[in-house]
Amino acid sequence: MEESKRKICAQYGLLLLACCFFSQLYASSDVKFYESFDEAFDGRWIVSEKEEYSGVWKHAKSEGHDDYGLLVSEKARKYAIVKELDNVVDLKDGTVVLQYEVRLQDGLECGGAYLKYLRPQEAGWTAKGFDNESPYTIMFGPDKCGATNKVHFILKHKNPKSGEYVEHHLKFPPSVPADKLTHVYTAVLKPDNDVLILVDGEEKKKANFLAADDFEPPLIPAETIPDPEDKMPEDWDERAKIPDPDAKKPDDWDEDAPMEIVDEEAEKPDGWLDDEPEEVDDPEATKPEDWDDEEDGEWEAPKIDNPKCAEAPGCGEWKRPMIRNPAYKGKWHAPLIDNPNYKGIWKPRDIPNPDYFELVKPNFEPIAAIGIEIWTMQDGILFDNILIASDEKVAESYRKTTWKPKFDVEKEKQKAEEEAESGGLKGYQKVVFDLLYKVADVPFLGEHKAKVLDLLEKAEKQPNITVGVVVSVIVVVFSVLLKLIFGGKKQQPARASAEPEKTDVAETSTSNSQAAEEKEEQNEDAAAEDAAAAPRRRTRRDN
Repeated sequence: MEESKRKICAQYGLLLLACCFFSQLYASSDVKFYESFDEAFDGRWIVSEKEEYSGVWKHAKSEGHDDYGLLVSEKARKYAIVKELDNVVDLKDGTVVLQYEVRLQDGLECGGAYLKYLRPQEAGWTAKGFDNESPYTIMFGPDKCGATNKVHFILKHKNPKSGEYVEHHLKFPPSVPADKLTHVYTAVLKPDNDVLILVDGEEKKKANFLAADDFEPPLIPAETIPDPEDKMPEDWDERAKIPDPDAKKPDDWDEDAPMEIVDEEAEKPDGWLDDEPEEVDDPEATKPEDWDDEEDGEWEAPKIDNPKCAEAPGCGEWKRPMIRNPAYKGKWHAPLIDNPNYKGIWKPRDIPNPDYFELVKPNFEPIAAIGIEIWTMQDGILFDNILIASDEKVAESYRKTTWKPKFDVEKEKQKAEEEAESGGLKGYQKVVFDLLYKVADVPFLGEHKAKVLDLLEKAEKQPNITVGVVVSVIVVVFSVLLKLIFGGKKQQPARASAEPEKTDVAETSTSNSQAAEEKEEQNEDAAAEDAAAAPRRRTRRDN
């Protein structure tokens, strides 16, 4: 009986060992490339010898961990380093996962932290000559500077008709996390032409390589284009409204009447101090010891407001105030009427696009190397755990084992520091800003995304305006949403006679013109007052 149990246990043990062996063999076959930087990178990664890439790479520990990475060690430098793969990775068949970790230990105000997945060297590059022009297939990762704040995904695709390689940028990519923690970036290329962008394992963007709205420019050109030879006819009139040619200026319209006149009914207030100046010499001012009358001129005390004027209705010469002239009408303009010759907004006719082609799948170039070629104003950027795999679950397992433990430690440390620093207030604001950055990733924001991100970046530096920023972002998002729901103005069709909208444009035009003239005359009055004002006397010599 005992012998039988021992045999069963031995069989289960062998089966378990075999399962582990085959699972490891399976997993290793799904890993096309992996770099942990546990060992020094010298000899494996080649630093570019181009003169402009003077930044020094270091093999260093991530702050607060025993885990090593590839470190950007100096500020305001260009960096370039490359690692050739043992085996070329084909992107045309099956799923391909590109993943790596990066930690912005000193933040990222202006610079990149992305990777370039390079084509084979037959395309015309060398490891020691690696630079910005080295041909790549995909560029992926964080980039932030000024209005730019995004996780890049760029595909360099060969046009089958022209033979040229064109950069196709993912539209509305996710933004870069605004902290100093380790984050993991994942791009999943699917067999159905979809591409997924994940940040910390969370899907932030889903797009399709062949969708016209997902990449700029689209991989597949438009079937038709405006005819470059088509010209607008000379008699084509695009003016929806025109001045009424039959309108006449009324006889009582005085264009020369001033906008303001003296109020003849005004009376000088009781207690007005006619003989008191508005400013008097500062009684507490004394002549500086180093004042030289011959060099600096006669010293005069600086002026201050006359304290007697504060207790009276006013000082100095009294003048009647100006009031608006009831007879003022400004320049006369003929009212606008519908243009009887209006033909709509002209546009050239469409013709078949000679560069159009159909595409079932992108013509991906293979990946033969991984390069980091960046310019950055920050140091402390740490790259780690670079992975290329053919299974999403493998990438997920790497995130759980290599990234998540580090991230959790950093998150707890950050939380404790924030609470200690401001009694939890900063932590609350961080939650708010994290939420706002997620709102900024909403795809329908489109071109407004850059404005929202710029607003958030300024607000992070001035926490006292957090509430105002929240309101502003809500207003922007709500406005864009309303525009999407109800739409904007419909454009007039080309080459068609369309009856223009009947709106009272004439009244608006006249009103705007009058407002502009009033503003101009006010500016002229202000300039005249400035010119008439007495110049200030010098109180100190100009050192």
